[in-house]
Amino acid sequence: MMCSLDFVRKKMVFVVMLFPLFGLAQQTQQINPTVQTSTPKNKKVRKHELYFSWGYNKEWYTQSNVSVSQPSLGNSFTFANVKGVDHPGWENEQFFTKALSIPQYNYRLGYIINREKGWGVEINFDHTKWLFDDNQMVHIKGKLNNQPVDGQVLFANTVEGSDSSSYHYLNNGANFLLFNVVKRWSLFMNKKETIRIDALGKFGMGPVIPHVQVKYFDQPQNDPHFQLGGWNVGLEADLKVTFFQYVFLEYGNKLDYARYTNLKIYQGTDKQAFGTYEMILNLGISLPVGKAL
Repeated sequence: MMCSLDFVRKKMVFVVMLFPLFGLAQQTQQINPTVQTSTPKNKKVRKHELYFSWGYNKEWYTQSNVSVSQPSLGNSFTFANVKGVDHPGWENEQFFTKALSIPQYNYRLGYIINREKGWGVEINFDHTKWLFDDNQMVHIKGKLNNQPVDGQVLFANTVEGSDSSSYHYLNNGANFLLFNVVKRWSLFMNKKETIRIDALGKFGMGPVIPHVQVKYFDQPQNDPHFQLGGWNVGLEADLKVTFFQYVFLEYGNKLDYARYTNLKIYQGTDKQAFGTYEMILNLGISLPVGKAL
């Protein structure tokens, strides 16, 4: 289902509100030192930490304007207030019946520079998908075949078996790549150090690498391919539970704004921008590295 702009705004408030809670957890630790949140001082630990995780995601999008420029065809028009949906990839609860890279996946490769202070950096990639909502009547306005146009166009979000002559997919990926700064707050660790709970805040920027597949009216489909086509900025708040020091489960809420420009289509280009609210669940492994302290 496509969420409304109000829904995304509420989720933005929810994510932003998580960050003060992380600071509150640190204050709680100072007030009540009996709560163990870090490794005992008499035990040597590695200064740095390397981690990798893999998981899957679910998205909701704001409405978007898609602007099309095809000078050789006399076209310069905009599809206004388009409703976009994601495509998780496991339909009808058919989990784990497809290759792991087909559904909406994500991975994180990170390096905690200072384990004591919790600062790190991360490569953060989300294989998200964006499609025109199914059988949607979209308002088109501008110039078509060198003539003014102001009307409605039917779009579909499935190529096979569709009666629509128009479709627009970033189905092999809207693909958000971010280079993040990471801050980690320790919330809890039991005496045996078999369970640790952390909160993480992440912020970054990077390119988008969409796979563009579009067809408008009776034009030929473009040559579907991956393109380096714009930029995005993201803010993420995660809750991370680590088991036996090495294996962890991480649940995240993320806000992303992506702007796509100069996307190659048949005889021209597309551009659009939208906001995303994303839920993420990852399974990962963490390895202490560096000099022992």
